[in-house]
Amino acid sequence: MRGGWLYILASQRNGTLYTGVTSDLAARIWQHRNNPEGFVKRHGVRRPVHAEEYPTIDEAIAREKAVKKWNRGWKLALIERDNPAWEDLFESIVG
Repeated sequence: MRGGWLYILASQRNGTLYTGVTSDLAARIWQHRNNPEGFVKRHGVRRPVHAEEYPTIDEAIAREKAVKKWNRGWKLALIERDNPAWEDLFESIVG
């Protein structure tokens, strides 16, 4: 079974957040940046600031569902823990 990714995009530091899941992180982030739709387009949420890899897509989906239920403060703390400068991870993801 193919692995999966949970990712969080931000419009800016402490800005609007978008939580998603995918089996191909590089392709999905590229798509958000170059052909945004819906929420991502409306809110300018294009900067990947957090990503977690899982052995299966099912595990990534379960994590996404859990994180989407979190309050905003918990999501901000997660980003701050792993990416305190809120660096745009695009280049490191798509290489």
